[in-house]
Amino acid sequence: MLLEVENLNIHFKSDRSKNPIHAVRDLSFSVKQGEMLGVVGESGSGKSITNLALMGLLPDSSLVTAKKAEFNGHNLLSLKDKQWQKIRGREVAMIFQDPMTALNPFLSVQFQMVETIKAHMDISKKDAIDKSIELLSLVGIPSPKDRLKAYPFELSGGMAQRVMIAMAISTNPKLLIADEPTTALDVTIQKQILDLIKMLQERQNMAVVLVTHDLGVVSQYSERLQVMYAGEVVESGPTKDLISHPEHPYTHALLGSRPGALVDNLRRVPKTILPSIPGIVPSFNERPIGCQFSPRCEFVTPECQRSPIPIFESEPAHREYRCIHPIEHVVIK
Repeated sequence: MLLEVENLNIHFKSDRSKNPIHAVRDLSFSVKQGEMLGVVGESGSGKSITNLALMGLLPDSSLVTAKKAEFNGHNLLSLKDKQWQKIRGREVAMIFQDPMTALNPFLSVQFQMVETIKAHMDISKKDAIDKSIELLSLVGIPSPKDRLKAYPFELSGGMAQRVMIAMAISTNPKLLIADEPTTALDVTIQKQILDLIKMLQERQNMAVVLVTHDLGVVSQYSERLQVMYAGEVVESGPTKDLISHPEHPYTHALLGSRPGALVDNLRRVPKTILPSIPGIVPSFNERPIGCQFSPRCEFVTPECQRSPIPIFESEPAHREYRCIHPIEHVVIK
């Protein structure tokens, strides 16, 4: 197993509360070499915070604990700054959600790409420049040699996103964390980038954690799927099986909100209003006592609100779900 995370908890110190705010609770998952794990959930579910914790990039106000957080034999929670410098960017790379803040606006694209490549690979500056041009061309940037001399503020959001993707894959990492990698891109470029990431995953046997709001993307590209809500994993399992037979009401509601989805063996009538989930994800300091989804769930009972809900396992499909009233006999296509 390349990445193993068990009982990961993330707290943040806050001036508004005497006790640290519990943002991510008892999160457990693993990623094999060469596997793509899809992670979905609304904003505020803890997806990006988890990725930043695994990269060692959370602020000093955070407190990260875990029973296990190992990557390729390294204990991620015990690494010192110099040890992180050897792993971050070389063995583990991340495509950040906002390219305009991830790239330094005062440094040229060439400087930032060459600096990244030379920091982790023993090659000359000329070879690093040539590799940068090759990477920019690979991610679909026209006139890559000219774009290399540009500054991030001279690029569009989509162009900056592709530069960041090129930087992330420049060192052939063993694990690529892609946090909404196609947010600023149009549909055509989205598919090109996702096909590129999939191709690199298969060619280099690279593991990928793909964070997205697009259920169509994860259904097409990921082997396993993890659904997060309010800092917890509410359901996980093989992607095709999970999407076809969701057991958690939250997953069922997400899938049912897609245009043209077949829910409960009935296809939605064209031009009718799309169903939505009432309410919003609770804030970090206002978590419900029991099931986190209970205030928005149509199947809620008093039992759901008494105490935290454990993870249940179902065999032989290797499925896990956090619900005492799982949905049965539901087909979604």
